[in-house]
Amino acid sequence: MDFVTDSLFNGRRFRSLTVVDNHSRECLAIEVGQRVKGEDVVEVMNRIRAERGVPRSIHVDNGPEFSLPRKDEGAGQVGVSERG
Repeated sequence: MDFVTDSLFNGRRFRSLTVVDNHSRECLAIEVGQRVKGEDVVEVMNRIRAERGVPRSIHVDNGPEFSLPRKDEGAGQVGVSERG
């Protein structure tokens, strides 16, 4: 799971949250918007969980967008370990 940032021809920036299954290389979700907030991440992950079940682990980079203290708490509540 990672964020990608880019800009349009007119300079307006947008972000994409990408979620990929590292084993199958299947893209599970891409959420695009000018702002992708924490609530959007939770919504995407809940949608994936409903469709595919709970993953054993989630791999994220060490970027600031995933450094919220409550993120670890929420992942632990559904039995997911985080690898960074």
